[in-house]
Amino acid sequence: MVALGKHYFTGLQGELRFNEPMSAHTTWRVGGPADCYYKPVGIDDLAVFLSQLPADEPLFWLGLGSNVLVRDGGLRGTVIAYFGGLNEIAQLADGSVKVEAGVACAKVARFCAKQGLVGAEFLSGIPGAVGGALAMNAGAFGGETWRLVERVEVMQRDGKRLIRDAAEYEVGYRTVVAPEDNEWFVAAWLSLREGDSSETMNNIRQLLARRSAMQPTQLANAGSVFRNPPADYAARLIEACGLKGRSIGGAVVSEKHANFIVNSGEASATDIEQLINEVMQTVKQKQGVELKKEVHLIGVEQ
Repeated sequence: MVALGKHYFTGLQGELRFNEPMSAHTTWRVGGPADCYYKPVGIDDLAVFLSQLPADEPLFWLGLGSNVLVRDGGLRGTVIAYFGGLNEIAQLADGSVKVEAGVACAKVARFCAKQGLVGAEFLSGIPGAVGGALAMNAGAFGGETWRLVERVEVMQRDGKRLIRDAAEYEVGYRTVVAPEDNEWFVAAWLSLREGDSSETMNNIRQLLARRSAMQPTQLANAGSVFRNPPADYAARLIEACGLKGRSIGGAVVSEKHANFIVNSGEASATDIEQLINEVMQTVKQKQGVELKKEVHLIGVEQ
């Protein structure tokens, strides 16, 4: 039996921690502590945990920790850390691929290629897990996650599970509108076409080489910071403002790709947030374009 405040859990198989530093779980390597942090061992275990969680407990779902900035004051609530726990992936008899939310997108790309399936190669360029890719219709190299989706499995706030068809969702550029609130993706069925395995693996290697050449993959970052505006690119607008290399504290606008902010080693979440705001203000002032954040800012200020 484990306690959360005055609440007790039974039958858990996963790992429950308290006052957990989120800097250890985000790709920016920043973020204050979460009140509660649960890493389930599978979908069934996650359902057991949620069924016992107080109904008013704030929830934060975390995959690989990319595309999110946790503020220095941390998170008041519970983090569901599904990466590595919801980790099943398999090709089914009908040819579709079922993948759980905690599988890294790059792993999905490699798995599909090895099975002789074509169409998921772009996932190798997404620095996150499947759950996050589903939530935001993540994309790279001209591909988008929901173009592959046949149906999804979701979990409701009380731990109940449902299967939903892809047609039930309104999907756009980096946006997904669900038919109900307080549901989270735990698995998806992907539809791909058959192809040549060796050729597909070679395509993935080429895409990864292209990504490494274009993006600061060796430095702590959270992926693209801003959405591309219609008929333009956020990186072009930022670079046109002379902001490459601009820094606040340890946060730096990448010299390699202007739509990336990197942690040079000593950045705080506050440094990164201030730099995000400065970039938005400068682009608005000089280019007349209001950039929209692709990364999610969560938590409280210190």
